[in-house]
Amino acid sequence: MRSPRRFRHAVLAALSAGVLLAATGCDSAGDRTTKGTTGTAEAKDVLLQPLAEPGPGPFTRSTVRAAPSPPPTRSPEEDDGSATRTVHRVSGAVPGLYGGVRSEAACDVGQQARLLADDRDKARAFAETAGVEAVQIPGYLRSLTPVVLRADAQVTNHGYSAGSATAFQAVLQAGTAVLVDSRGLPRVRCACGNPLGEPVIAKGQVTHRGERWPGYDPARILAIEPGVQPVTGLVIVNTADNTWIERTVGDDGGRDRTPDDPPPFEPSDDLLFPSPARPSEPEAPEATPSAPAPAEPEEPQCPDPSAPGGPAELPPGCPPPMEPDPGTEAPDDFDGLPTDEPWELEEEPGAVPEPTQVFPGEPDDFDEFGEPVDAGVPEPFAG
Repeated sequence: MRSPRRFRHAVLAALSAGVLLAATGCDSAGDRTTKGTTGTAEAKDVLLQPLAEPGPGPFTRSTVRAAPSPPPTRSPEEDDGSATRTVHRVSGAVPGLYGGVRSEAACDVGQQARLLADDRDKARAFAETAGVEAVQIPGYLRSLTPVVLRADAQVTNHGYSAGSATAFQAVLQAGTAVLVDSRGLPRVRCACGNPLGEPVIAKGQVTHRGERWPGYDPARILAIEPGVQPVTGLVIVNTADNTWIERTVGDDGGRDRTPDDPPPFEPSDDLLFPSPARPSEPEAPEATPSAPAPAEPEEPQCPDPSAPGGPAELPPGCPPPMEPDPGTEAPDDFDGLPTDEPWELEEEPGAVPEPTQVFPGEPDDFDEFGEPVDAGVPEPFAG
């Protein structure tokens, strides 16, 4: 049993690989030949295949155990060929891409293997298309997981004709029972036993022929791509009660269990398509652009009125010059040099000059009564 941490990492890896890798009307053009097939997969000619319709050249009769009910769909719409076709690429490892009923397999894998073993030519053509040996078909089928599609999906289908498999493009209706591999890629359609491969998405005009089912929408078609790495279990939706199921890869449902760490969203959420999914749906109105905010007035360039040559009047908006604090003296503007030397110095090397003048007002001596004698007032010349 996997730990919750490993299961969380598997889910996050699937989501980071891209729930929706792209949503494009056309992605790549051209024909793709498949090993062991004749003809080509004409990308511009797509066959619509409802649930129970086997289609051209079925390999076997149906091995679907119970006809699955398709999910609720919108009202049918007439398609005159002018509708925009949009194919949404999605990773096969995304939780909720497939559905099923707990402990019930959508296909009888054992019967599928027996039907192919009864016809050597078909077994050989099937094996060549699947990339295995004919003797490996039973083991190959048991390695796949029976589930049902939850959305219309385009695939490269292969019919049997004149001893070989012939490839063609097909859109399978939601609810179709398929066998998927460990990377979440559909490999077998159970209604006809045909091997399946990745789709070829064409550019330009594409013709959809065949019976259109209620809810068919050319703007809501999936192109399932293999997950980044193999997984040991697929997280699918229980179509009976809309809950999560973890189905072990290669198991027919006997080991179904509730995930220890389910995805952080409801199974009913429409995660397979972007919103809005159809061009016919009205788009959200564009927001009315708001009026630009008024520009803030620029601050005036205020010169220093105390600077030499400064203006007599300041421009409007400039603060008046600051008045000096009455308790302090304003510094003299003497350009770094005193205007009056308090004394004269005679500089002699190695000698400290003696002052020749005493500042007035500073006490130099005291009289007999202790009063200071003003050194600045000279004594009368005695003479």
